[in-house]
Amino acid sequence: MAVLPLVKLGTLVLRTVCKPIANRLKKEAGYHPKFRNFIISIAQANHRFTTRIQRRIYGKATDVLIRPLDQDKAVQAAADLLGELFVFSVAGAAVIYEVQRNARSEARKEELRRQEIQAIKTRSEELSREIELLEQKLHEMEKLARGRGLIGFFNFRLSNAGEDLKSKSN
Repeated sequence: MAVLPLVKLGTLVLRTVCKPIANRLKKEAGYHPKFRNFIISIAQANHRFTTRIQRRIYGKATDVLIRPLDQDKAVQAAADLLGELFVFSVAGAAVIYEVQRNARSEARKEELRRQEIQAIKTRSEELSREIELLEQKLHEMEKLARGRGLIGFFNFRLSNAGEDLKSKSN
């Protein structure tokens, strides 16, 4: 299937698009002190969280003081984190879009199947009514043939058989 190479290509494109975004974030952090403080606080919180998780995984003490990152490393880490969050959110949106598109497609297919089944049921009911009507006509004809007696019945059967042979030969 060609889906896996397309996913890899899409991921590569997203990462390539995110690099300029991360560079722009670093540049903006240099110009705006409030923005710089904001992304530094994000980076420090992420650093503390990941360090605690790593310490728990490796069975080390988690109540130890965690040294904060210096500001340049924090800006770099925050830019990388925001870039990855951008990639993840775009990829997540693409997955959600694809799932919804497939669901709509399946709903349309299901509606077509339901309509086909309804058409088959309608046709079946029409045929059942037609069979009942033909059975009623046959009973009426049998009654008429009985009214004429046994010879009328055989003449009726023979005349129908002759008509059937004529219609088959045409």
